[in-house]
Amino acid sequence: MPSKHPSRSCHRSRGKTLGVPELIAIALGGMVGGGIFSILGISVALVGVYTPLVIAIGGVLAGLAAYSYIKLGVFFRDEGGAYSFFKRSFPASPFAASLIGWWVIFGYISTLALYAYTFSSYAISGFGFADDEPVRKLVAGGIILVFTLINLWSVRGMGRIEDLMVYTKLVILAIVSFVLIDNGEASLPTLLEGQAPVGLLAVLIVAALTIVAYEGFELVINAIEEMDTPERNIPRAIYAAIVLATLIYLVIGVGAILAIPFDELIANKEYALAAGAEGILGDWGTELVIIGALLATSSAISGTVFGASRQMAAIADDGFMPSLLARRSGHIPVAAIVCMSSMAFGLILIGNLEMILEFGSITFLLVSLLMAWANLRMRDRTGASAPLIWLALVGLLLGTVLILYYEWTNEPRQLIFIMGLYLALTVSARLFSSDRRSHRR
Repeated sequence: MPSKHPSRSCHRSRGKTLGVPELIAIALGGMVGGGIFSILGISVALVGVYTPLVIAIGGVLAGLAAYSYIKLGVFFRDEGGAYSFFKRSFPASPFAASLIGWWVIFGYISTLALYAYTFSSYAISGFGFADDEPVRKLVAGGIILVFTLINLWSVRGMGRIEDLMVYTKLVILAIVSFVLIDNGEASLPTLLEGQAPVGLLAVLIVAALTIVAYEGFELVINAIEEMDTPERNIPRAIYAAIVLATLIYLVIGVGAILAIPFDELIANKEYALAAGAEGILGDWGTELVIIGALLATSSAISGTVFGASRQMAAIADDGFMPSLLARRSGHIPVAAIVCMSSMAFGLILIGNLEMILEFGSITFLLVSLLMAWANLRMRDRTGASAPLIWLALVGLLLGTVLILYYEWTNEPRQLIFIMGLYLALTVSARLFSSDRRSHRR
């Protein structure tokens, strides 16, 4: 999926040069959100001790997806991200721009729902109603409302709050991970001996599902107006951030499977780390895990509302979404913020963690596929390697097919709902692109 926070860099002062360390921090702030907390329990349930392996494969897949974003970002030098890249790669096709615009925005909405759902799961994990689904969804809606109001209130206030959350969460996650590893009584060889057979297909399916945890590296491209030598700094920052995020996820994953019994991780997959940490780390450890999860998901929610609402307003301003969504109060796209927050809460009400996770993963894979396609079309101008583009296309397409196959064999009704949603998005994109073309005539 394109950048969760396409304009997060806006709260930085214009004219300030961002170096590679700052750009890496921006990317990690977006990537290390609620994804790792969402996928951990699901991954252990499906592949057990191979969880670190699927995390690593997911990182490789993210690197392949990033290749086209980097090439297109350096060539176009446009803060608009995937939507702008695709629109400019296919200027004669309003439908192409409209389609990716609709997919991009609903990808953001699904990730917003995912992070809010995960926030809620950890926030109530210490209470007797931790498994009460209506309460969980109500709390998820509440946290979306909080950050919606913050974004409506003050861009500066949002930026200061988010900076604090980003840096604090990275420190907490590092502490928790190493403490878990240090207190783990099991070893990987022992766990492998006791692991039930896991097929390659299952490993690849879960690896595809983990891709949503890597969404956010595109933030670097959105800061292109605030950096020197983007042709050098963009690839360095994005690839470094993906490697660092993969290492962070690996440490968390290894710590969890070494220290926490699998049955606890699986039984409480919505808040797997908090549920299992108490017996290992005691009350203080559990509280630290919960604080880390709440900070991680909060920063992701805040940035998603901030950046995605502005991209929604830009798409509406181009005529590919209802014109109401382009309205702003000052620089704040009030209608877009309210609309996307409301739709995210609606998705939470009708779905569950797995459905939201899978829709988000599929959307990120599909949009990354379109970026690879655009890069293939523009490769003579971007200087991209055709073999690398084709490798990315194959990997991303395989990941998409595997998730759809998993849905078909395990949750066919859920798949029908997801496909119906994509059909509705595609029809909406066609209607708005046709309407825009008729107005031009």
